[in-house]
Amino acid sequence: MKKLAALVLAALPVAAFAAPETFVIDSNHSMPRFAYSHMGFSQQESRFDKLTGTITIDRAAKTGSVDVSIDTKTVDSGFPTFNEHLQGEDFFDTAKYPTITFKSTGVKFDGDNVAAVDGALTIKGVTKPVTLKVESFKCMPHPMLKKEACGATATVTIKRSDFNAGKYAPLVSDEVVLTLPVESIKQ
Repeated sequence: MKKLAALVLAALPVAAFAAPETFVIDSNHSMPRFAYSHMGFSQQESRFDKLTGTITIDRAAKTGSVDVSIDTKTVDSGFPTFNEHLQGEDFFDTAKYPTITFKSTGVKFDGDNVAAVDGALTIKGVTKPVTLKVESFKCMPHPMLKKEACGATATVTIKRSDFNAGKYAPLVSDEVVLTLPVESIKQ
């Protein structure tokens, strides 16, 4: 009986024993940005300077989870006066809602790579289901930190009016493209 059990275990692929790995987001290399049309004249981009969270991935089982938080008080348009306007009640209302959160409900793989992440996006206390389209995904040993690292860039288009931030729409585009470039280090 012991020989049979050993034979069965030896026949199983090594990947079947892989465990989920947890990665902590590197805030120095993860600055989400958002883009929108400004009266049709130009495409404007701003960013947030602080993103925190964790990513758990089991590459063998093709499962995972994402839990991130964006500090809305770090919004950076490049102009301090406009930053204050964006932090006001018409847009992010950072005094009342200091964070934007995304919590995954599922991760979709295309082969060995993450292709999309379904989840709940919360802005100004309003939570909506969204799917982040992963445009790039890579895991490898970090050359300086000597730890496993994973990075990705994901995008989603939302309507700001869905999150009580639709001031001046449609003159200023209601549709906003959120881009989340993320780098994370294995813990």
